[in-house]
This record gives sequence, structure tokens and C-alpha cells, in this order.
Amino acid sequence: MGVRPDNRLADGPMTPVACVTCGASVEARKSSWEQTSVQWHEDSVQRCLERRASGPRPGPNGSSFPGCQALRESIRAAAVRGELPVQDGDPLPTNPENPDSPEHHEVTHA
Repeated sequence: MGVRPDNRLADGPMTPVACVTCGASVEARKSSWEQTSVQWHEDSVQRCLERRASGPRPGPNGSSFPGCQALRESIRAAAVRGELPVQDGDPLPTNPENPDSPEHHEVTHA
């Protein structure tokens, strides 16, 4: 039996996104508003303020890093602006109970 090819990126390749806080550039892909894939590069690992603040990364794969909140917000903002495609066609989720929440955005398409 042959190896099945990985076609997940065929319909939506990774897109460069830069963190507005530190400028670290990563490759990102949003399958939906809730799911994001991020590919870090060595220079972005070194540049990320939150990643550096998390301390040394012992072991061959490093310690667990929960993610950078500033980068997460930068990726979400890029998706809201339409710079990072969202593969799932569902609209951006909103929280009607809290209009000031980060999830409450109005999206318009030109």
C-alpha cells in the first residue's frame, strides 16, 4: 500500500503573518475561525517576546509553549482584514452577550 499524499495545504496554503508587537513573522493557515495552524521559523522563535519570556527550552523538542497572545491577535486581525484566508466559509463568530469581546467583530466584504 502506498503512502497517502498530504493535500491539506492544496486548497489553502500557509500565508506569512507578522506579529504587530515584535515583528516575528510566521506562516499561518486558518481552517476555520476556531482552528489555526502556525509554522514558526528559527528567527521568529528568537524574536518573539512572549516565547523568549517563557524561559529556556530544555530537551530535544523544547518545553511546552502555550502560544503567543500578541501573535494570536495579529493572526486573527489579519483574517478579519481578509489578508489571511479562512478556509471554512462560515461567518466570524460573535458574542452578542458581550459586544466588547475580541470575538465581536463586524466583517464586511468589498
